Amino acid sequence: MIVAYTAEEGSPDAERLQLLARLVDTLEGSSRPVAGGRQAPGARGGRGDRRGGCRDGPGWSGKILAAAGVSRGARASASGGTSPLMLQTAQDVRTIGFLGAGNIGSTLARLFLATGRDVVLSNSRGPHTLQDLVAELGPGARAATAVEAATAGDIVVVTVPLKAYRQVPAAPLAGKAVIDTNNYYPDRDGRIDALERESATTSELLQAHLPDAFVVKAFNNIYFRHLADQGLPAGGPGRRALPIAGDDAAAKAVVADLLDGIGFDVVDAGPLAEGWRFQRDTPAYIVRADAADLTARLARAKRYRDMTPDDIALHATEVRAAFAG
Repeated sequence: MIVAYTAEEGSPDAERLQLLARLVDTLEGSSRPVAGGRQAPGARGGRGDRRGGCRDGPGWSGKILAAAGVSRGARASASGGTSPLMLQTAQDVRTIGFLGAGNIGSTLARLFLATGRDVVLSNSRGPHTLQDLVAELGPGARAATAVEAATAGDIVVVTVPLKAYRQVPAAPLAGKAVIDTNNYYPDRDGRIDALERESATTSELLQAHLPDAFVVKAFNNIYFRHLADQGLPAGGPGRRALPIAGDDAAAKAVVADLLDGIGFDVVDAGPLAEGWRFQRDTPAYIVRADAADLTARLARAKRYRDMTPDDIALHATEVRAAFAG
């Protein structure tokens, strides 16, 4: 199941999105459409069962207006287009490349191998340091350099510390969907002005570094052990939902279908600019939630500058409970 989060009409977020939409409508030559309608993700399958689907979406302004809650008729003049994404459905994803093979990367590799896909893993220390992990993962997994993994993957997961995002090879990722799992930790990553000012999100930084790729933010709000063991079959009660954000409809549809295939519903939070709604220390971070609860948590997210001590204390309590449970 996929649910679209929308900003409440008349809210500051909605007004900002509508202003952005009008701005985008004045630009010539914009070729990237962003999130629109999608086909419901397919059921979870075994190895060799590769299914999925997506639909072409409206252009930038059409998506921004949609995120602002504007009616279809009101956005009928929004620009359209077809995404130059190389793959169009999750069925096209046969190999997943990994830039980074830590807790999240290795956990996702196991989960994707179980859906019948191959994985190519890389890290900053070289393929020889991944031989034990590859042997543990078994057939379908191999180690490579970062460039080789980026080249081999039909879709690529970037799961390196944020401070290393500029080292991600851009050329082999052109035309590909790229899943960004990152969070900003100043103690680890150093202070990044745009993030300190909250004028950009982590995934927007990666997207700017990869101008010809299609970045989708995902998996950053879940603990790796929960990722490994909380997936459930589609349609079951209590199925956990994970948020995604991205600027391209087709890329988000593919990623949503991949998430469904490993046991999670999806809530579409909107474009990359809205990815702050599920960054660290927000209500959607770490806490297990179904689609309805996650949608509500995204809606009540606050910027860091607007958080109160009570907000921080409440979230800390919820996170402790999530780890205890």
